[in-house]
Amino acid sequence: MVSGVDLVVIGADGGPERSYGGSARAADGARLLADVLPGMCFDAGAAGCRVTLVDPAADANRMLTELRGAAQREGRWLVVCLIGQLVADPKGRRLALVTGGSTPDNAYRRGLAWDWVVSAMVHGSQEETLLLVDAVADRDTWAALERGGGEDGAGELLAYSRVPLWGRVARHTTGRRGRAAVLPGGEGSFSWALARVLEHGVPGAPAAVGPPELQPAVVAQLEWGELAAGTSGARLLVPPQGGRLLMRNRAAVRGALAGLSLSEELLAVLWRENAPTDPPPA
Repeated sequence: MVSGVDLVVIGADGGPERSYGGSARAADGARLLADVLPGMCFDAGAAGCRVTLVDPAADANRMLTELRGAAQREGRWLVVCLIGQLVADPKGRRLALVTGGSTPDNAYRRGLAWDWVVSAMVHGSQEETLLLVDAVADRDTWAALERGGGEDGAGELLAYSRVPLWGRVARHTTGRRGRAAVLPGGEGSFSWALARVLEHGVPGAPAAVGPPELQPAVVAQLEWGELAAGTSGARLLVPPQGGRLLMRNRAAVRGALAGLSLSEELLAVLWRENAPTDPPPA
């Protein structure tokens, strides 16, 4: 049986190394998305979504094995979430997600390489893919992203990715004067903003919305987080148009139920809970 959504959530904790403190809340963001996203898939629902929540302390090989295993299953969508801190190789051409136990001398070599993630998704068995990114980059990695550098530059991995991207990559700065930096997975981050928008919905939007329709509401939440933390410097990864992945809009459901009598509302809730998750055949 072909599944609806294969969801792989990777929140990598870089460990005690101070240089990689940007990943301190990555595990929290991973758990949050693994909890919220499945039930929000409009025509799959939680029953049609297989979730792989990778251990935040796993090494890069284990993370890649989990991802490849999910990618090999036939399905309609493969959604991968990368949460944590990015690091560039010494030449500023490649990116990796920092994994546990990394040091400034070996972080890129032992990290989960961006190329590996994208390659696994490109060669997967699903009809569509989407890579959600909630990450920060230190000064040198941010500079590599800003330089671009043509086809060999790290910035091109974000600008011209082989898979659709959605999310945010920000500069990693330490808090000052009592202000805490926005960390991936923490309050004000992309993971937090997306979960918040899905839980509350988008007033005025249809009952089923795609990432492009959710993007303005997510951006508004991100701007609030930046204002509260007093931070700046972020690169938004805008979701592509035309994808078929749809999410439930809870605001539309609440609006539809607002005009119903109590008995009608109960019937509507019961119908929604027992409705089939797969769309009718064409």
